[in-house]
Amino acid sequence: MEAKFRWVLVTATAPVAWGTNYFVTQQFLPPDRPLYGAAVRALPAGLLLLLVARKRPHGSWWWKSLVLGTLNMSAFFALIYLSAQLLPTSIASMIMATSPVVMMLLAWALLSERPRALHLAGAGIGVAGVCLMLFAGATAVGAPGVLASIAAMVLSSTGAVLATRWSADVDVLSSTSWQLIAGGIVLVPFAVAVEGPPPPLDGPSIFGFGYVTVVATALAFAAWFAGLRHLPAGTVGLVGLLNPVTGVLLGTTIAGETLTAQQLCGLALTFLGILLGQPAAARLAALVRGRGDRPPPGGEARAGAEATGPGSTGREDRRPAAGANAPSGTA
Repeated sequence: MEAKFRWVLVTATAPVAWGTNYFVTQQFLPPDRPLYGAAVRALPAGLLLLLVARKRPHGSWWWKSLVLGTLNMSAFFALIYLSAQLLPTSIASMIMATSPVVMMLLAWALLSERPRALHLAGAGIGVAGVCLMLFAGATAVGAPGVLASIAAMVLSSTGAVLATRWSADVDVLSSTSWQLIAGGIVLVPFAVAVEGPPPPLDGPSIFGFGYVTVVATALAFAAWFAGLRHLPAGTVGLVGLLNPVTGVLLGTTIAGETLTAQQLCGLALTFLGILLGQPAAARLAALVRGRGDRPPPGGEARAGAEATGPGSTGREDRRPAAGANAPSGTA
């Protein structure tokens, strides 16, 4: 249990870093170069991890890296930027908050990992909490922005589940580095064709790209894929709800924004949804069910006394009742 809790903490590094990435991008990076921004974010991060892992792709990983890099990095980064330009941040965040449910369904279909009731409950409560935190009233919502946000969410969820299915024989750092490099290579020609020459970089831009590359990409994606390797997809997806939570809390601490009562209720619900998806919650639920199945105190003694009382042969059938030793969940 302690080991699982440590992996939850490791996984939480990713959505927290991604939550801070919004602020860093808006404050320090060039505004109108999304493709270059995504390429500079992915490619150096992949090369950095490759220096640590020191392993090149082999066999099927040449094409797997390209597929996963496109889903998790290049297409995802570009669609996220597009949705951020076309939608209010609150709406885009609420759409992305549904990713835990999508990840559970995809894991069920591709990994035969049936979603647990606590995970589904946590996803519903967590999404409701995110909606309370971010929904600020009636806003204009365009179909292109909604489609871009939904596509980003579905692609990243699919990439996460496929990475879990394909990565059993490869260490996390190597597979993450290959995906980032492949995603960056895919982005570069599109950036040159669409956005022209690379943007000039000043001191703040260099600092911003350094943070985005090292913390919000290399470290975050390594932690995310490590969590997918050791935890159920439902648990990892719910931990991802820390992304919008971080954005809201960062706005209050740095931008001086004030949390409303509605946002505080949303934060509480979101944290409750995250907690319901953790291993400790499943263990507690199993413990409660186990106590409910136990006989009352003294019940076994009374039953034994009745069995050896008047009229008893003293040779009652001591075989366990049918199903008493069956695994939980079987009929």
